[in-house]
Amino acid sequence: MTFQITVQPSGHQFSCEEDETILAAAVRAGIGLPYGCKNGACSSCKGKVLSGSVSHKPYQERALPADEAAAGMSLFCCASPHSDLVIEAREVAGSEDYPLRKMPSRVATLERVTDDVIVMTLQLPANETLKFRAGQYIEFLLRDGKRRSYSLANAPGTEQPLSLHIRHLPGGVFTDQVFGTMKERDILRFEGPQGSFFVREESDKPMLLLASGTGFAPIKAIIEHQLAQGSSRPMTLYWGGRRPQDLYMDALCREWAATLPHFRYVPVISNALPEDGWQGRSGYVHAAVLADLPELSGYQVYACGAPVMVESAKRDFVAQCQLPEDEFYADAFTSEADIHKS
Repeated sequence: MTFQITVQPSGHQFSCEEDETILAAAVRAGIGLPYGCKNGACSSCKGKVLSGSVSHKPYQERALPADEAAAGMSLFCCASPHSDLVIEAREVAGSEDYPLRKMPSRVATLERVTDDVIVMTLQLPANETLKFRAGQYIEFLLRDGKRRSYSLANAPGTEQPLSLHIRHLPGGVFTDQVFGTMKERDILRFEGPQGSFFVREESDKPMLLLASGTGFAPIKAIIEHQLAQGSSRPMTLYWGGRRPQDLYMDALCREWAATLPHFRYVPVISNALPEDGWQGRSGYVHAAVLADLPELSGYQVYACGAPVMVESAKRDFVAQCQLPEDEFYADAFTSEADIHKS
């Protein structure tokens, strides 16, 4: 059975099959609902069901607490309709200009930058390009029907291969292959671009960029896009890791800080060992922001990395630093068991 979905306040409408999620139907119809993981872990797609009824497939309770569900909130990536619906959601403008495509690609390079991080580059077929926005991700289509998601680490609109930062999760279906048997010139298929984590270019607010681990990948894309555009928006990057080697492109960030008058870089290490000789900031990366920038009312925040970092940052920046909640944009990297980012 097919149901009609109406989005408020825009009034946009699209059809949704009863065995289809609301988000999947919206993406198919070119309706720009916000989303991240697509599997009930990150809460980016959360909205309200104003009328009608839905059911949810399994999701993480932290993404939709029981009190919010009781109040009519829904995770549209997990929700399927049982009737026509009216939903309330903040739409992402311009999504129809970045169509979702399935494409083949060839592994161009595999560079191990730390023991557990590889920078992979992908070469697209001749005369093919992927139109995407800095911060978005792609999903690899594996032979068993599974998907694995990785953020694009390069700015859009260049002739360079696509770049991805892949951390090894032992036992991960895809990352064991990347760190074991994969070789240059292997063929991989993917679908993209995905997600609503990208630069809001209509704003001129200073940008606070917050990353942990390989959450640096989409942040790097955002920074490089701003540079390519000749933007003068102030950017402050806080990049956190457990040990100094986790900041695997620290030299690049320090170069930006040394040469760009509107860019500031603060590396933060949480678990340095004596042999690391770490002399910089210590502790949790979002706590360093709280100490340095107690007033964020005039900022936009782009955060990417571990869910606990993203969730803590949003909670504390809004509650303590007067950051408008709708100026916090995030992509939470969760484990394979959660959303298959491995």
